[in-house]
Amino acid sequence: MTESGRASPEGAQAPYPPPAVGWYAVSVLLIAYTIAFIDRTILALMVGPIQRDLGISDTAMGLLHGIAFALFYCLLGIPIARLSDRHSRRWIIAVGMAIWSLMTALCGLAKTFWQLFAARVGVGIGEAALSPAAYSMIADLFPPERLGRALGIYSSGVFFGAGIAFIVGGTVVGAVATLGPIHVPLVGDVAAWQAVFFIVGLPGILFALVMLTVPEPVRRTPPASKGQPLSAIVPFLKANAGAIAGHFLGFSLLAVVFNGFIAWAPTQLVRDFGVSAAESGAALGLGLFVCGGSGIIVGGIVADRFAGAGRSDANLRAGAIGGLGLIPTAIAAPLMPGFESSALVYAAFFFFASFPFGAAAAALQIMAPPDLRARLSAIYLLVLNLLGIGLGPLVVAAMSDYLLGGKEAIGLAMAITGAIFAPLGTWILAATFARYRQLVATDLPA
Repeated sequence: MTESGRASPEGAQAPYPPPAVGWYAVSVLLIAYTIAFIDRTILALMVGPIQRDLGISDTAMGLLHGIAFALFYCLLGIPIARLSDRHSRRWIIAVGMAIWSLMTALCGLAKTFWQLFAARVGVGIGEAALSPAAYSMIADLFPPERLGRALGIYSSGVFFGAGIAFIVGGTVVGAVATLGPIHVPLVGDVAAWQAVFFIVGLPGILFALVMLTVPEPVRRTPPASKGQPLSAIVPFLKANAGAIAGHFLGFSLLAVVFNGFIAWAPTQLVRDFGVSAAESGAALGLGLFVCGGSGIIVGGIVADRFAGAGRSDANLRAGAIGGLGLIPTAIAAPLMPGFESSALVYAAFFFFASFPFGAAAAALQIMAPPDLRARLSAIYLLVLNLLGIGLGPLVVAAMSDYLLGGKEAIGLAMAITGAIFAPLGTWILAATFARYRQLVATDLPA
């Protein structure tokens, strides 16, 4: 095995590494993903102070939550995945982590909307390095019958990270909210919300070094596939367009709901019930950490059990089950009459919102030939994040600002978003079962 992890002639037949090696790698990747989502999500707890100091609307905040982060995060995913197919994946992740952590800290220097927008773009550029390389590494560390569980655990970093961001971030925001300007060495006086970005961003730079302790696994790719151009994936996409489009679009529409809610649920609770950011963050963070983190793992286990029972559409079937549970909880959570009841339904929402996505990642690894996995993952993330991250927060905000009368209608805008996108995504996944079965039954070229 070389540092780049390129396949040897025996790579495709090599035994998988000991389970301890695989689970150590997943643990480090899980922490990296958790840190990524903390840096990505912390903005949701500081909507009020940022709007006050920068003088911006909900729609502008939706752009900061979504398009600013998602644009280059999505566009760079494919070329970075190309690098991940040929070079050391652990180094790609470590460098990306240092970049996104630094850019999160730089958000704390922003004094205008466009400065904050540019820093959020930088966070997205760094985070683009993580998941395509991580998916590819994990697929080379675990046999197919354990892949859904491993990817489910890795993907739970979204929900653990968001939960920690809401709990710890809410606590930090609450602790510094009553302070005046905070003096930061070499920077000067900054507002409390700016200091929060420094606090959550800088530790990730140090953790990037830990990523270098993860062994680079042997690639299970024949040597003939080395050096393929990026366009090599095009025939595969054309031959399997129905299954791939159904997978990408179905899961992406469910992601629109999740990302819209993550961006606006803290603000909805503050506006509708008059609670503090710390109270809102604690309630949502606990639900995200426990129910969101467990939901994606349970979804992966359910997919593995379907697969063990001989269902070749196991991963899409698990995704559709999560979508069915998402429909009523997405509609109800932001419309509940009290803070406690709303927080309880949000917890159920987070369980079902997370349920499909370990199976979604596992499906990609099963669908694609080994040498195209990282690139297919990157294209999936491009679609998933342009729709989910890019549009989810913006759709909710724009609906509230322009169709429903303004800030006090944010909860209704969230419920309508759930009522539209959750059923549509679930229906598309169910309609794709047959095409997906046909694809995975095909003897894919290596």
